[in-house]
Order: sequence, then structure tokens, then C-alpha cells
Amino acid sequence: MNERLKKLTGKNRADYEQVAHELIDNTDVELFKELINQDDFLFDFIKQNVAERLEKACNKSNYRNLLKLMVVYSPFYDDFITSTLALYSDEDLTDEILEIFENGSEDEKTYCAKYFSHIQDSLALPLLREYAFSENTLLAQNCASTLGLFNDRESYNKAIEKLSSNDDFEQFEGVNFLISYGDKNAVNPLLNAMKTSAMSENIAGQIPYLEDLEELINKDTNSGLLVLNNIINGLGEIISLSSVIDFNLWEIFNSISSGNRNSTAETVLANAKNKFETLTENDEYLFDEDKNTKNEVYEIKKLLDDVTINYSLVDNELRHDSDFVYTALEISQNTNKIKELLNGNNQTLVLKSAETLKNLSALDEMSRQTALLNISDDNLKAVAYSL
Repeated sequence: MNERLKKLTGKNRADYEQVAHELIDNTDVELFKELINQDDFLFDFIKQNVAERLEKACNKSNYRNLLKLMVVYSPFYDDFITSTLALYSDEDLTDEILEIFENGSEDEKTYCAKYFSHIQDSLALPLLREYAFSENTLLAQNCASTLGLFNDRESYNKAIEKLSSNDDFEQFEGVNFLISYGDKNAVNPLLNAMKTSAMSENIAGQIPYLEDLEELINKDTNSGLLVLNNIINGLGEIISLSSVIDFNLWEIFNSISSGNRNSTAETVLANAKNKFETLTENDEYLFDEDKNTKNEVYEIKKLLDDVTINYSLVDNELRHDSDFVYTALEISQNTNKIKELLNGNNQTLVLKSAETLKNLSALDEMSRQTALLNISDDNLKAVAYSL
């Protein structure tokens, strides 16, 4: 970090005010780029301080210099830039930003999308819709959140349609849009998509950003627990471990474990108990995490260590119609109930049940033949033959 950047991010008021004014007055794009290159190394409160210092350096004589800083994007400084531009906006400035939105770089477009969250000019709608599903995640997010403020149903309905796509990536485009759009009415369509998607953990990891997970569990217990269960499955691999703090998982597990537990709750707790045992036994999961995340993971493990699992309740989820049947198969050792799953129309479940019996040394010839009889898919049948 060069000396001027140290001053800008430091504690000496005279130093940081001078550098902040120089950056804005002289449109020092290179220094701004250096600042953004430090995003991963500066604490959030420092970046917030810098944004406030730069904002205070802006006035009606130099605010247009911010347009030149838009060539490099950072989510930590987009609000200060766009809100300041909006503060001094007029028709000419909005027209200029529309032109940049249409012809500028992706970084510039990302700022422009945020600008129109402050200045809700309907002329921006076609461009916001065009980039709302961009491969550039930050651009797509800013467009979607701004379209949410416009209450634009055309883009919302397009995202809802994407949830039914057979293309996983197109489906997830719809998920990301709806989370950023911010309409809680999308929770039920998201839940339905999660239940059938090959990316169920990915979708589950987004839903709490739209509706608080504990509130969802209280409102729709089965669906909320299914979201929680998928989050548990994805933690540390698909879903960041810092989510344990974001989603208040300690409080949720404490509430579930101390309440009246049915078979779904018991299955989720058993799954969580196993997962947090794994997370704390393998250094690879926690090695790069910050102190707060590590502490929270260990606190959750400590809480779950004190939970006694009623495995007979878990066995109750060994049903064809259970949303938790695959998790129950990972936990249960009730071979008689697992054998009952060999008769059914869900060929993937039949194969999984046979594999579980094999792992428990309980796949007898009759069970194997029952599984083969109920599997017609050639690929699945090949796996079943190998058991």
C-alpha cells in the first residue's frame, strides 16, 4: 500500500481529508484503482470510513468527476458514488448516465444500474431488464435490486419462469434475480424449485437473504427445516461457513433442540450434529476462516454435542413421500425400514436405498433383486448390478 493510500485509510484527519480531496478534485483514477485493489485486505469498517471521507470531499463543483471513477467497480463504494451523483442530478446528468449505461464498460454499467435505484427514471427500464441476467454477477444484482424498486413485473415474471428451466445455470439466474429483487412473494416459488433442483443446496443458501430463516421455520416448519437441512448439507463446500453467523444458526439449533421435536426436526438435528463434527475434525474447512466464524462453528458443535438424537424418530422419515428421506438414509441403521424403500417409483431413491443396505452389510439377494426389478434406467441399473 502506497503512502497516500495509507493516509486515506488511516486515522489522522488532516491526512485523510487532504488525500480524499485530492482524489476527487484531481479525478485520481489510479489511486482509486489502488484503493479498490485493497478491498480484500481492508476491514469493512475501514472501507466504510473511506467511502464517507470521499463523499465529504464531493461538492457541486467536483461531483461530475465521479463519472470518471466509474471505470473500476467496487460494491463498497458504489453507494457513495451513485447517491452523490443523485444528490446533484439533473436531466442532463441522467441522460449522460443513460448513455454510459448503454455504451460503457460492465463496471460503468454496474454503477449506472445502482444510480437508477436513486433516480427511478423509466427510461432506464429497458437497459435494466437487458442486464438483469448478465453473467456479470454484480451487474445483474444491481439491475435486479433496482428493478425491484421499480416493481417491474416483466422482469420478475421472467425470473419466475427461469425457475422451471431444465438448465441448472438458467434456473440459478432466476434464483439470483429474485433474491436481489427482494419480493418475499418469491419465497414459495423458490422453495418449489429447491425441492426438485439438482442445485438444492445452492438455492437453499440464497433463500435466507430474502426471508429470515427462523421466521420461515416458524411460519412453514417443514419448508423452513428443509431449507435448513440443505444449508447444512452445503456448508463448507457450496455455502460459505460464514453463513453460520449470517443465518443465526446457533439460535435456530438451540430453538429446535429445546422444543417439541418431530421426526423432521430430529432428522435435521442429527444431520447437523454429523456435519459440525466433520467441520471441526478437518482443518481444511476452517483453515481460511476468520476468528468469528471459527468460534461460531465450535459454539454450534458444542451445542449439538449436548443434543441426544432419538433415532426412532429419524426412522420415521424413511418414506417415499418424505422430503428428508435421503438425509434419513445417511443416518438410519434400520435395515428393515430401508428395505421397504426398495419398492417404489423413484428409481434414484431405490438405488440409494440399495447402496445404503450394501454399506450396512444388509443387502441380501432378495433385496438386490427387488431393487433391480424397480430400476429401468440403464445407467442406474448398471450401478445396481455392481452392488
